[in-house]
Amino acid sequence: MRAASEKMPLADAFVRSFIQKAPQSGNKPHEQALAFCTFVDNPERMSVHDLEQQFQQKIDAEIKIEPKDWMPDAYRKTNLRQISQHAHSEIVGMLPEGNWITRAPSLKRKAILLAKVQDEAGHGLYLYAAAETLGMSRDEMIADLHSGKAKYSSIFNYPTLSWADMGAIGWLVDGAAIMNQVMLCRTSYGPYARAMVRICKEESFHQRQGFESLLVLSRGTPEQRAMCQDAINRWWWPSLMMFGPRDSESTNSDQSMKWKIKRKTNDELRQNFVDMIAEQVKVLGMTLPDPDLKWNEERGHYDFGDINWEEFWNVVKGNGPCNKQRLEARRKAHENGRWVREAAMAHAAKQKAKSQQKAA
Repeated sequence: MRAASEKMPLADAFVRSFIQKAPQSGNKPHEQALAFCTFVDNPERMSVHDLEQQFQQKIDAEIKIEPKDWMPDAYRKTNLRQISQHAHSEIVGMLPEGNWITRAPSLKRKAILLAKVQDEAGHGLYLYAAAETLGMSRDEMIADLHSGKAKYSSIFNYPTLSWADMGAIGWLVDGAAIMNQVMLCRTSYGPYARAMVRICKEESFHQRQGFESLLVLSRGTPEQRAMCQDAINRWWWPSLMMFGPRDSESTNSDQSMKWKIKRKTNDELRQNFVDMIAEQVKVLGMTLPDPDLKWNEERGHYDFGDINWEEFWNVVKGNGPCNKQRLEARRKAHENGRWVREAAMAHAAKQKAKSQQKAA
């Protein structure tokens, strides 16, 4: 009994689920729970099939998977790919907006944009740290980004042509990101879910400030209103592409849903985004560049036009307007910052040596 009571805190909900589903062998509930907990602590005793079955039961019971837990190799690889790509997107995503810091129209707007770009850098660091728990170093991930092996969000391969683009990115791009990221606060991998809580809080502020920036322009001069509408026209369709390919063409979606890495499909998230933005744009007194956009009473959603999937795949493959420019900028920044990393490592080594001398 003592051994059982010591192991029961592992995951009460999961243990109860195990007891309910376990075959009626005559064992008492606490003995069944002990058998389950022995499995959790000694996965090497189980077959791969049993490990996968119990892993899925844990997912179904809404218990987070932690770095030291047993997990299928495919689950590890899927999370590593998604989290590292998310981290890359945050870092590369600093570039289109950073381009306008020196050209902001006022000190207030410059301070807001500086803070936002710094937030994105922090998001990248949180996510790289989460990805590292899956067994890949940050240096390896960055090397994959710089070589073109790793992907990042295709939205950041479009140019920012006017100040209004800063508002459009905040409202549309960050808005699309939040639609997906709120769901990720409940993703099954613990380090990723916890990182997303803070990221979502900051991204929601980014969207609000982007909308406010466009609202100011929409109430300004005819030239400012035209600039606002132009930015919306250029960023609308790429924002819809941010949710990824259609469900019928998304090869990883079904398994990611089963493992609760994601909670909604690409098309569901895209529809939710359209429904939200179609209402918000009315407040701006602007329009979305889609003649097919209209409310469908029967569906309870907005209908919208066809996305240019040829453009989407072309950008994903590295042939977008700014793909080469973005990667070159990241490579250059990484190389220029080499001395800072080396200095930090040397300082850390020096402090460690001092600590060891004192301890001796």
